[in-house]
Amino acid sequence: MATAAPPVIELTGVVKDYKGLRPLRVASLTVGDGERVAVSGLDATAAEVLVNLVNGAILPDTGQVRVFGRDTADIGNETEWLASLERFGIVTPRAVLLEGATLLQNLALPLTLEIDRVPADIEARIHELAGRVGIDPAHLGQLAGDAPADVRMRVHLARAMALRPQVLLLEHPTLGVSPEVVPGFAHDTLRVVSEADLTVLAVTNDPVFTDVVAQRAFTLRPGSGELVTAKGWRRWLGM
Repeated sequence: MATAAPPVIELTGVVKDYKGLRPLRVASLTVGDGERVAVSGLDATAAEVLVNLVNGAILPDTGQVRVFGRDTADIGNETEWLASLERFGIVTPRAVLLEGATLLQNLALPLTLEIDRVPADIEARIHELAGRVGIDPAHLGQLAGDAPADVRMRVHLARAMALRPQVLLLEHPTLGVSPEVVPGFAHDTLRVVSEADLTVLAVTNDPVFTDVVAQRAFTLRPGSGELVTAKGWRRWLGM
């Protein structure tokens, strides 16, 4: 009999003190291969801590974080960690954009350092990426600093997808995004991750984004670290 593959992401008994009101606690969280899971109930700082625990940038004070069956505490050095990081695409409003550069130039950065004159083959790839995430190619000449929040998040999504990750970590992806454009962004995100068959962990307090993207959704109880199944907004409304 074949042995079942371990979860792609597995947190057990995790506690991490990040000098907030209370430590981050996650009693148990698993995300299977190709599964899309959303977790709400975390503020911006706690969300950053959770993402960094999953990608191995930091270690829990107690408990265990396993990714692809391996304890992140077993990553031996910086070189090994950087190699493991290639499995992840991270979408977060914390990521830096070059405000005085165009969207095209910002999208080129994961692929080349030649952004003053982006090579033709890279530019073709950028146009393909932009189309996938819902950025009108006609807007690629726009300065990043002039782009609305949803377009900036689409840039972050495209950059995360550029290096073909296996796991997508979304950290409050609709923060600052106008509510009326969240559904469109959510559906574009769902299409992109579904086409790539990615494993997704989204930390978001946005029920609309969650209801579109996630297959399973939980709310974290910060005192105990228990994850409670959340209901989608459409189901709350009887839709």
